Amino acid sequence: MIYMIDIDNTICKTSNSDYKNSIPMHDRIEKVNSLYDQGHTVIYWTARGMNSGTDHTELTTKQLKLWNCKYTELRMFKPSYDVWVDDKAINEMDFFK
Repeated sequence: MIYMIDIDNTICKTSNSDYKNSIPMHDRIEKVNSLYDQGHTVIYWTARGMNSGTDHTELTTKQLKLWNCKYTELRMFKPSYDVWVDDKAINEMDFFK
């Protein structure tokens, strides 16, 4: 399976786009890492920089490494939205129960 995983407020706590001070949520990272270890494709897709135009790839890559995140690919500039409607989507609170 292919898992698309958001970063901010999904695997880390981030306030007001203060990405440098994001705090990892290790229990959630472990769950995503277990999916990777089972052979699934894990793609982190973040909207970091989408509104500002700032490229946060280097910072984000360093954080994922520091937090011991296992993944197949990192994608930046996820589109900004208010509501995402998709037949395959799952709320992060339900996913990490």
